[in-house]
Amino acid sequence: MRHNKKFNHLGRTASHRSAMLANMAISLIMHKRITTTVAKAKALKKYVEPLITKAKEDTTNSRRVVFSYLQNKDAIKELFGEVSQKVGDRPGGYTRIIKLGTRQGDAAQICFIELVDFDEAMAKETKKKSTRRSRKSAPNKAEAAPAEAPVAEEAKAEEAPAAEAKAE
Repeated sequence: MRHNKKFNHLGRTASHRSAMLANMAISLIMHKRITTTVAKAKALKKYVEPLITKAKEDTTNSRRVVFSYLQNKDAIKELFGEVSQKVGDRPGGYTRIIKLGTRQGDAAQICFIELVDFDEAMAKETKKKSTRRSRKSAPNKAEAAPAEAPVAEEAKAEEAPAAEAKAE
């Protein structure tokens, strides 16, 4: 029975799994988006989000703790510099998983895993969202219609004296 066994071993030994997750976390921090399988992305999310939370507090101890996981000075600089600046006010949920479909060779589920605050395209899409039945566009049309109406009335007023002159 598998009572309370939630950890995905990913078909690897413990040392291989920890090295793989550390390498993937470094790649994610440096490149802000990586493509991998859904199972690895879910494991990476559980691995990297506590590290990002730790990086929000820039102390010597937190740097040493994160360095014990990642073992890459460039990734530590990036994490404690640019990444911690962007996620400073976010309470959690630093990564996003977007499923892409299946891989051709083995039909594995493929996805993007990315840092949320670094994707400008997704940020722009969420800001531009509007409803289909917006009342804001209706007054604009109403304002445009009265502007055209006086022009039509002036034209009729000019035609009326000309018609009266012809009648005489």
